[in-house]
Amino acid sequence: MIVNRLDLDAQPFELGTGWKIKPEGACKGDVCVPLDQSAGFDTVATAERLGMAIVADADVWSIGPESLGGRSLTTAEAPELSLPDVITGEQVNLSSFRGRKVVIASWAPY
Repeated sequence: MIVNRLDLDAQPFELGTGWKIKPEGACKGDVCVPLDQSAGFDTVATAERLGMAIVADADVWSIGPESLGGRSLTTAEAPELSLPDVITGEQVNLSSFRGRKVVIASWAPY
């Protein structure tokens, strides 16, 4: 789900994610996850509770998908990776590119 603000009402969140916001919590199919809605609907808290990553880029945010089973990424933070530069042979750390967009292409001769 791509949005231009994070202070959404429950309805756009439901339409974008498929999770229905009910008094008992966020529900999808037979699964309901309790939410603290005492102060009203909170997009960020709901996404965190459902294990949805929130990624910002300029004035746009991407939310989702859920990871209740813990089998998907919950952040856009890549682990540290260090590889030799193809020209100089010096080690280059992925973290040295922090704040910039990076494309990592991999190949395996299976």
